[in-house]
Amino acid sequence: MRKKLEGNGLWESSRMMLPEHKVAINEHEKALRQRERVELDEQEWEHVARSVTDSLQQRQSITLRLFHPYEELTVIGVVDRVDQLKGRFMVDGEWFSIRDVEGAATWE
Repeated sequence: MRKKLEGNGLWESSRMMLPEHKVAINEHEKALRQRERVELDEQEWEHVARSVTDSLQQRQSITLRLFHPYEELTVIGVVDRVDQLKGRFMVDGEWFSIRDVEGAATWE
């Protein structure tokens, strides 16, 4: 016959988890998945600016990689407007922050 306090003791017979612990574990796992913001150098910013301008002026489709803390975000479309004062641009009627751009590519 096996005693209850053998091996792992009470922990073996008690599998309950407090809600606070579950929340803490979920927040920790979310923090581990969080992405770092990519810093572009001057040459890459020039490429992004040129791509956005070409898309706006020539109505070319553009693919932009944008920063999001938990997923890879890609915007594909034609730049409709650029608001330099507020640091944003519009693609298909939706505004995006210029500072969130991590890369750009144009295609015809």
